[in-house]
Amino acid sequence: MNAPTRRASDLIPDFCAGIDYFGSAWPGFSEHAALPVIAEGAGAIARANDMAAAYQTLLAADALRYLTLQVCGAKASGHPGGFASSAEAYAALVMLGHTHIVTEVGHHAPGFYAAMFLDGSLEDMGIRTVEDMRARFRERHGLLGHLSGAIPGLLAPAGPLGQGQHFAMAGALLHPGILFPVTIGDGGMGEPYVLNSMMHFNTAYPTVTNYLPVLIWNGYSQEHHAMCATWSNAEMTAYWKGHGFDSVFLVDARHFDDKDQPGAYVDSSRFSFDRRLAFAAAVLQAADQAARAALGGRRAVLIVKQLKGAGVHKLGAKAHNLYPADTLDAEHIVDGLKRRALPPEAWHIVRENFRRAGGGPAARTVVTERELALAPLPPLPIQAFQAGDKQVPATAFGALAAFVGRHDPRFVVTNADGNEASAMANINVALKIRHPVEDGLYHQGPSGQVYEPLNEDACAGLAAGLALFGGRSLWLSYESFAINGWPIVQTVTQAMAELRRKTPSFVCMFTAGALEQGRNGWTHQRPEIESYFAAQMRNGNVYALFPCDANQIQVAYEWALGTCNKGIAIIASKSPLPVYTTLEQARAGIERGAVTLYESVAGGKTVVFAVTGDMVLLPVFEAKDRLEAAGCRVRIVSAANPRRLYRPTDVAWDTVSEPDGAFMDDDRFNALFDAEALIGVSGGPAGPLEPILLRARAPRRDVMAWKRGETTASPGEIMAFNGLTAEAMAARALTLLA
Repeated sequence: MNAPTRRASDLIPDFCAGIDYFGSAWPGFSEHAALPVIAEGAGAIARANDMAAAYQTLLAADALRYLTLQVCGAKASGHPGGFASSAEAYAALVMLGHTHIVTEVGHHAPGFYAAMFLDGSLEDMGIRTVEDMRARFRERHGLLGHLSGAIPGLLAPAGPLGQGQHFAMAGALLHPGILFPVTIGDGGMGEPYVLNSMMHFNTAYPTVTNYLPVLIWNGYSQEHHAMCATWSNAEMTAYWKGHGFDSVFLVDARHFDDKDQPGAYVDSSRFSFDRRLAFAAAVLQAADQAARAALGGRRAVLIVKQLKGAGVHKLGAKAHNLYPADTLDAEHIVDGLKRRALPPEAWHIVRENFRRAGGGPAARTVVTERELALAPLPPLPIQAFQAGDKQVPATAFGALAAFVGRHDPRFVVTNADGNEASAMANINVALKIRHPVEDGLYHQGPSGQVYEPLNEDACAGLAAGLALFGGRSLWLSYESFAINGWPIVQTVTQAMAELRRKTPSFVCMFTAGALEQGRNGWTHQRPEIESYFAAQMRNGNVYALFPCDANQIQVAYEWALGTCNKGIAIIASKSPLPVYTTLEQARAGIERGAVTLYESVAGGKTVVFAVTGDMVLLPVFEAKDRLEAAGCRVRIVSAANPRRLYRPTDVAWDTVSEPDGAFMDDDRFNALFDAEALIGVSGGPAGPLEPILLRARAPRRDVMAWKRGETTASPGEIMAFNGLTAEAMAARALTLLA
């Protein structure tokens, strides 16, 4: 079919500079590709059953394959195989005008970059030719190895498996009438929450059907056969129907094979040209039917079954990754490129179709390239609790979350283990749990704004996706369970650090900390999650907030709602605890990073307790009484926003979108923490105390923090088990002073 050669020609479009091989025209080229099948201003093909549309879809698929292998080979690095088996599906969606495509497969990155190159989106990065793309692939300030939302035209990041569906569902929820396809690899099917999360969404939002899972069923994962490789087509169809998808469109390349390829998975690029065209036509028509079903109110999935690596250098898992020997001079890479080589005229046709699809380059047309208008919020009804009162921080927080939901109908609260159990029933009362069964006793109904799947991945995923796509959201969790949802938060906050637009910060609040969960035992005592986001504070846009009381948690949420492009975790208790601050002091602690809660009016040597948390302040204040009785001067400082206590050089704050360079200056810091002895105290791990320990000038310093969980009858007993008692704190201070 092709006679590839290296050549230069006046007919070659300028953007093709860097393409190593061109081929001759396919059979029927003059008939089916004389003009782009997407007319100027049309945004999509006119008919899915048009032979010219199928022909040009196949051209686009091979163009995507060629560019994927060319750019990966340029660096002898990257992942061409998985996307290669999705090429017809991706091309079909573009030709149909559905360009809001996300993926859960980070390894499909080079194919997505190829698409953004073809539609002109990468020109915003200065990438105008294939040569530019080769040079910038897998380089800093270029096209990183896994997808990033910072790349013009791409809607969301993709790295860890099992995340992409959350972005598609969030997009569908925020933008009715727009289709959000999400490509899913069968390697990712091994992740437990992919279909699980979609099933809960399908039940909670039965009318939100405008997202389209596109399963790339190629038989392999990264280094071996996929776990679903042995399933029959009927079994795969039943699996999706069992998760709430009533319209399953499955196209199996084997049904078109005329080369007697062995096995259940075949490479369509090895068919005769007529059978290749028939396969492309089938994928195009199935994609059209699936898209129409999804936009028409039916749960639809498109499945394309084709061998991994179809059309590139190797097949199966061996096609997944390139290694240092896989250069553009290697024989198998050269052969792969030559097999996919297209004539210059074909490149022109493909580019024009991609430029027109969806109404223009994705960098100009997809919804994530502009800010989403938010419902205006009146001032929050913050209550000024009196010092000395006992109030529940979580309940005070819940009242504000309920207020936000009443004024922003798109606001979603996600929670897996129950708001009522976390002393935030006020959220459920006001906003209602979203459930198909209406029941006033449980504050649930079909239009609720509280999303309660029973896994943290689904909770964190939808909330993070909504924030990234421009909406307000809130993830609520037990501290001990939050680790199951945090990986997508890490992905999204990193993406927010790179965005070229503003988006509401991702906000989460963790209740029922380790100290409160005595009788539940160590299964509910895992505050190590705090070490995770303490480490992320150096990223530049991640904040861990430790409000000390019911006043400060309110201003913490007020502050978080006013920020953009950040990840903010608030940690608080669900028990009645003393109020230590006025609202003015509370705001100072959040804005500056720390605030003094107590200072002795007299005494000898000074001991400073630097504290993250609220319940752990109980033994700290008891220790204060003991030390004052021993003639010491005591200062208790709440480190409410420790990210502000770092030195500016400790944090990559100036490398992120919407940079925040506010750090406590040395004079203010020293006024808080100078003493003969400094003790950092945390009801969780010591990680959040790092900025204080880095800067403090106290000659003697120590840390008292969480060690491990145990079953106990009370918070006091679990604190004692971890050495967090007033007696132990006072003794440690006196030892340091001595």
